[in-house]
Amino acid sequence: MVSYREILRLRSLGYSQRQIAASVHRSRNTVSEIFELADEHNLVWPLDDAMTDRSLYTLFYPDRESWSSRKEPDYQYIHNELAKDGVTLSLLWSEYCESCYEEGTTPYMSTQFCDKYRRWARLTKATMRIKHKPGNSVMVDWAGSTFEIYDAITGESTKVYLFVSVLPCSCYAYVEPCLDMKSETWIACHVNMYSYFGGATRLIIPDYAAEMVIGGARGKSAL
Repeated sequence: MVSYREILRLRSLGYSQRQIAASVHRSRNTVSEIFELADEHNLVWPLDDAMTDRSLYTLFYPDRESWSSRKEPDYQYIHNELAKDGVTLSLLWSEYCESCYEEGTTPYMSTQFCDKYRRWARLTKATMRIKHKPGNSVMVDWAGSTFEIYDAITGESTKVYLFVSVLPCSCYAYVEPCLDMKSETWIACHVNMYSYFGGATRLIIPDYAAEMVIGGARGKSAL
């Protein structure tokens, strides 16, 4: 369910619609719609504690069907199916909708369906085993924090960035400290990595690949 109270609270603090949308993980159109509905009902933060998100939903959308009339997805089934190749949440939502229509019940919308599954998985700490083929791929990234190396004689410190890579099947890792994160350094780390591993993988899986491409176009890696 949309965090109506949180949207109105952040609005009272002067946050923009874009900032609020990012905070509550909703679209700007949803936030804008909540602003308009709140103005129509003269709702101003702070709200009474009795005015819950469910109460606000009923107030804002009186003509919509009750949430209680909707069919709750089978989260364990969804979780098990996602472990299979080619199965996505979008596909499972379509199947869920078909079963609802056959039973004459109301399904959740796609966004609600996905949000509710992720919330279930987080609360139950559900995990899936991801199978990796030996030598098929390598995961690479810059470590989140910088480190310092010290000259044993002068005591002078130098900031370094840590290139980290791992073969996901064996968890065999290669780590290299670097003085910068330029694209030339990024490429050199890969050359050294493959030399260390003694072979090349079919795939390289970087984190934030889009940022890497943008950074490389500017002459440095933004990872």
